[in-house]
Amino acid sequence: MNIKHLTLTAFAVAFSLVGWADNVYTIYPVTQSQKAMTGTTSFTDRVYIVADRGIDQTTIERAKAILADKGLKAVVDQKVPSNTSAVYLGVNKSKGYGDKLANKLKLDRKVLAAEGKFDRHILVLTGAARKPATVLILGENTDATFCGLASLEQMLDRGTKNLPCVRIDDYADVQYRGVIEGYYGVPYNADVTKDLFRFMARYKMNTYMYGAKSDPYHSQKWAEAYPKKITEQQKAIGFLSEDMMRDIVNVSHQNKVNFIWAIHPGKAFTDPKETTVIDKIMQKFELMYGLGVRQFGVFVDDVGVPSDAPTLKLNAERLTEVQHAVENRWNRHYTTPADTVKPINFVPQLYAYSWVKEDKRKNFFNALGNTPKNVVVYITGAAVWTVPNSKDLEIVSGELGRGLAWWWNYPCNDNDMTKLFVRDTYGNFADEKWIDSKATLPAELKGASALISNPMQQGAASKIALFGVGDYGWNNAGFDNEADFKAAVRAVVGREKAPAFEYLTQYLRYYDNEPLASLVNDYKQTGNSQALKAEMTKLLEACSQIDLMEKSACESDSIFYADIHPWMNKVSDMAYLTLQLLEQVDMQPSMRNAVVVKKLQKTVKEIEHNAHYQFNVLNGMGEEIELSSRTAEPAAKVLRPFLDYLAAKLN
Repeated sequence: MNIKHLTLTAFAVAFSLVGWADNVYTIYPVTQSQKAMTGTTSFTDRVYIVADRGIDQTTIERAKAILADKGLKAVVDQKVPSNTSAVYLGVNKSKGYGDKLANKLKLDRKVLAAEGKFDRHILVLTGAARKPATVLILGENTDATFCGLASLEQMLDRGTKNLPCVRIDDYADVQYRGVIEGYYGVPYNADVTKDLFRFMARYKMNTYMYGAKSDPYHSQKWAEAYPKKITEQQKAIGFLSEDMMRDIVNVSHQNKVNFIWAIHPGKAFTDPKETTVIDKIMQKFELMYGLGVRQFGVFVDDVGVPSDAPTLKLNAERLTEVQHAVENRWNRHYTTPADTVKPINFVPQLYAYSWVKEDKRKNFFNALGNTPKNVVVYITGAAVWTVPNSKDLEIVSGELGRGLAWWWNYPCNDNDMTKLFVRDTYGNFADEKWIDSKATLPAELKGASALISNPMQQGAASKIALFGVGDYGWNNAGFDNEADFKAAVRAVVGREKAPAFEYLTQYLRYYDNEPLASLVNDYKQTGNSQALKAEMTKLLEACSQIDLMEKSACESDSIFYADIHPWMNKVSDMAYLTLQLLEQVDMQPSMRNAVVVKKLQKTVKEIEHNAHYQFNVLNGMGEEIELSSRTAEPAAKVLRPFLDYLAAKLN
């Protein structure tokens, strides 16, 4: 009996019964197309993974981990027993098992040739009558198939039994999507970074550029090796040792995140007297290659914008020299993806083009256009905080002579360190004073090869905004701000705590408004405190739910709570103080406890100096890095002033 033949035949019968439908499954980033198929199917406890030769081990391990996480036993083999579920991991036109299965099913493969799209793949989940679930993920390459596994993982969040059969055609609108750790502040510790990588894999983000401004081995000591050991004090402010960097890079590879380590040689890059600068850069790259890094960046931002022809020429020549040196060192003799190095990512001096007049802008980018075409050049748009748009890309790419990548300063808070941006995308735009509050994301972003987000110093808390960046970068037209936000909260804190945290974000933000503003106004008009007391009680209950994350067995939860706890502590305390103050105000003056009143007033007066609301920050770059602290400022527009109002009423 030909077991494989029976499996393929049954699969083909089921696949022929297809009808159009949208959103058979809730998957983020939003998929390009879902088609409902007839019936439902269930997985057996043992699931076979059948991989084409073009599928790498990282993709196979990811499939095994997903199945194991859902309580299924994964077996990697090319022979699938009858009445057993299977996941076929295929590469288009590879003539492997997955590719042959696609032929057997007579799959329409047009999506795999969609022009100008990336990580193109097809996912089919089906099972003939009384037959177990079978999955085919056919990608244009192993990376695309890896992206398909992210969809499968979310499908299995519904369970492993009685799942609707479906075909998903999917691809990304932007090739590289992810994070640029390029803010001014305390760099992420290794645990935060690795947690981000796992989050990125689940939501199809594939790029992480490391350019932490306050990492001395990125800037000040750019030519020196990372230290073998660091102190606990150094670790607390984001320093990394050699082993920590190696570990970070290894986890990035496990999650198929392109880890781009960037160097910032500063003005030395265009100083004609610095004749050995390229040699020093390559020596550092050699060290980082030994730690597992397979892509590099060169930053020369924030050191002034050159305008004279000799410097512009030297800028382009040295960038060209670096790219050629990388290719000669690693790409002429090595051929496997594990050994070769991808093109240089370059952040130029003029990354916000409106800084200079049109003629100087053209001169700058015309000169930079004389570099190898595979060098990836970044801009932030017309200004530093510009929201991605096609117009800015068109202007600069026309002068550069190639496409561009977008460094998006969002939800970056290095200019607003006391604020936390954990609302929906457009709500965060309104809260971040440097961003155009009326800006929206275009339904089609033309000309961006990469869209990477510069997040907050609070990396885990940034995941809510990063979720939206990944969603938009994958499917421009499919981005729905409100739906994305609700999904992001569920993704970050879990379904159980999502309602509490979504409610809390109204107060964790700086610009708290409704419903509190109306409640405060009504109270001032009527003197009736019942609605306010109910709101503060609700707020305290929500805080209590999220406080449970601090000691959660889930590492992601505890990391997230560590980021937000200064804001949480202050919101919780302000809610409690409001209740206590209202209690005293509601009393007849003769019935008030003078000692309690005095203590409450003193607490309100000193609230901005409470150490429970403080966190460390690092300012500067290079040799000007300074450690200081800031006090969190949640609910600063309504709740915080209301405390002063109530305290004054007790005088």
